Amino acid sequence: MRAASRSVDLNLQGIRSGDRRALSRFLTLVENNRDAVADQLAELPPPFDDNQIIGVTGPPGSGKSTLIAALTKLYRERGRSVAIVAVDPSSPFTGGALLGDRIRLKALAGDKGVFIRSMASRGSLGGLAWRTQDVVRVMVSAGFDYVIVETVGAGQTEVDIARLSPTTIVVQAPGAGDDVQANKAGLLEIADILVVNKSDLPGAERAKNALQAMLDLGRPTKTQAQDNPIWVPPIVLTSAIEERGINDLAERIASQFRYLQKHGLLVEFQERQLRAEFMHRLRETLQGRLFDTFTAEEFAGIIRRMVQERIDPQRAVDQLLQNLEFRRRK
Repeated sequence: MRAASRSVDLNLQGIRSGDRRALSRFLTLVENNRDAVADQLAELPPPFDDNQIIGVTGPPGSGKSTLIAALTKLYRERGRSVAIVAVDPSSPFTGGALLGDRIRLKALAGDKGVFIRSMASRGSLGGLAWRTQDVVRVMVSAGFDYVIVETVGAGQTEVDIARLSPTTIVVQAPGAGDDVQANKAGLLEIADILVVNKSDLPGAERAKNALQAMLDLGRPTKTQAQDNPIWVPPIVLTSAIEERGINDLAERIASQFRYLQKHGLLVEFQERQLRAEFMHRLRETLQGRLFDTFTAEEFAGIIRRMVQERIDPQRAVDQLLQNLEFRRRK
């Protein structure tokens, strides 16, 4: 056990010194066997100080990966390092994932100032993988100036990214058949910056106007906003494939981050994020301990009773917890 611990410690030291191979090995442990590196992860600081975490979400076909590649290229021209965490959907049958974002971002692969990590969602809802938070924390500890997280791309339910990144970009594309898609299931509400990508296509201005109309409807009045300054999401037109509008997007990102710093909102965001992560870890740990308490046969028996005796699922849960309490008293 001691030898294994020393090996992990060396990996962590290598991460901080810029060893990419050590970083890759450590991230593999984080994804596949978090318990092996739990102590090392606990030593890492919360990732909300000088490093900027940017979340990118939006429906399939909006050009998120191409936009990220263009933005990363701009940051590299400015001498900044970038880590990209790209979450790809997993098969509900095999658990496998194509990891296609790695293919689309391959033009950046030879740049030593860029690190790309693809993750399979592994059945997690909300657009992220279960270990995305841990991976981002490791990336920040590795010293990258920017950490960009791209969600799966389901398009309408991916609001978890707003709990992970203080800067959330929602990407839309004209001609997708629904100009108000960003407003579905809270996507518009989580946006710090709205991007209409593929603006070289017809309908870009119409899509921008539709988004602006929705923002105007949801914008607080001056009376509501006077005591607490409100950030109104700007709408940026880009054509990532032509690298147009990328400078404007980068400036909007910087402006939003300065706004968070000026008004002390990064601290508030960190508190909310840590609270959400604590609750997630608590549920995950309690569920794991519950499953360790009962055998697979006992769980199968509960399901059979629900079917045969038509027991309500909530009542079955209550009975299970009562049984658990009885075991503890014994």
